[in-house]
Amino acid sequence: MTENDYFSILIRLLLAALAGGLIGFERSYHGRPAGFRTHTLVCTASGLLMLLTAYQWPLLSKAPLETLSVDPTRMAQGIMTGIGFLGAGVIMKEGLSIRGLTTAGSVWITAAIGILIGIGFYFPAAVGTVLTLGILSFFRWIEAIIPSLHYGRFNIRFLRQDILPQTELNALVQVNQISVANLNYRLLQEGNIFEYEMTIRTKDKDNFQRLAERLTAIPKVLEFQITPTGD
Repeated sequence: MTENDYFSILIRLLLAALAGGLIGFERSYHGRPAGFRTHTLVCTASGLLMLLTAYQWPLLSKAPLETLSVDPTRMAQGIMTGIGFLGAGVIMKEGLSIRGLTTAGSVWITAAIGILIGIGFYFPAAVGTVLTLGILSFFRWIEAIIPSLHYGRFNIRFLRQDILPQTELNALVQVNQISVANLNYRLLQEGNIFEYEMTIRTKDKDNFQRLAERLTAIPKVLEFQITPTGD
């Protein structure tokens, strides 16, 4: 290997670390579990492993030709398989909410960028880095302004002898522009407590707060919980 080869290896690893660091910084800024260091390591490791395929001929030049099996895509496949396990580790389920899907996706594409940098395919790697940063940042703003339905889980409890009728509860929920689905009923504490449990949805997530304020003013409500779902 020549001095130019060593310089090229150094540049590729530094660029991989830079690309991963930029994506990871965006994730860390928003408090995600896989952040700056994780993305930097993933991208650098992917580039490092792909250097083996890019420079396998100089490294294995003394080996008999019939023993060599040159297929750079096999290394990439192995990297992406391993990244799948890492991505799964950042996906967490909290009640009805599933968090970390976007971070898992960013880890996956960071590995792909590292692979491209590792084999010296700089232009698509640079475009991929810019697009990834744009998707994570600009698309967050788009998600915030596009119309969407917000779902939540709603639990409310009453004394068994002082239950709010279902018709009144439905009217109370609907006056806040919230619709109800999957209504369930339960008796708790040896039959002394009656609970409604339901899935609710609305176009404005602030309606959940308005519903909570109305429920707080009703004396017969013992307990209630509104749990919004989402990432």
